[in-house]
Amino acid sequence: MDYLPLALPFFAGLFLLFVLVVLLIELRIVQFAYERVGIGPRYMLALLLLSFLGSYVNITVAHLPPERVYSNEVISFFGMRYVIPVVHDWPGTVIAVNVGGAVVPTLVSVYLILKNRLYLNGLIAVAIVTLVVHWMAHPVPGVGIAVPIFVPPLIAALVGLVLSPRRAAPLAYVAGSLGTLIGADLLNLDKVRGLGAPVASIGGAGKFDGIFLTGLIGVLLASLVSGQRRG
Repeated sequence: MDYLPLALPFFAGLFLLFVLVVLLIELRIVQFAYERVGIGPRYMLALLLLSFLGSYVNITVAHLPPERVYSNEVISFFGMRYVIPVVHDWPGTVIAVNVGGAVVPTLVSVYLILKNRLYLNGLIAVAIVTLVVHWMAHPVPGVGIAVPIFVPPLIAALVGLVLSPRRAAPLAYVAGSLGTLIGADLLNLDKVRGLGAPVASIGGAGKFDGIFLTGLIGVLLASLVSGQRRG
């Protein structure tokens, strides 16, 4: 299943933020920062781009019992506009995994945990973000479970700085990505039925924007911490 998770203007806004990070790297403003993240700048950019493009792709994993579903609408939540795909003769809600918002961030998070040995801090950080995100997650008819866009990256950045200033960037990425997936999606799967969402995407609409911003903020956070160290 392929469709944009956000209305085009908001999707374009995220892309412009990505372009800004690319420019910062090319100008070597945040070049040194990536040594603190644990992933080379070229690879990290490729992963962020893959995450961005992968948000268009959802992998079906389950089907819920038939029910009336929304179709071809745009739902607003906390200032963001989420796109409901056009469906015809849809049997009910499809549970799917979003490639850009779930698969890529999870793989990157596992790598960062192992690379930076964030075992205990990673567990604590993910738990904190999970609790906060779960508390703020809302069932949205037609969309599924949604979270205010800036909650995951800001909470993750704060937790990363408090728990491990030297590893704040990778810790923020791990906590923001896994904490959002667990707190918003996995712990709310029981609330999806009855929302009329044609696709309830884990890491998709309602969460992808926050998860993607977590990656970008992780880069800027790394730049800030690295700059302080060099100074």
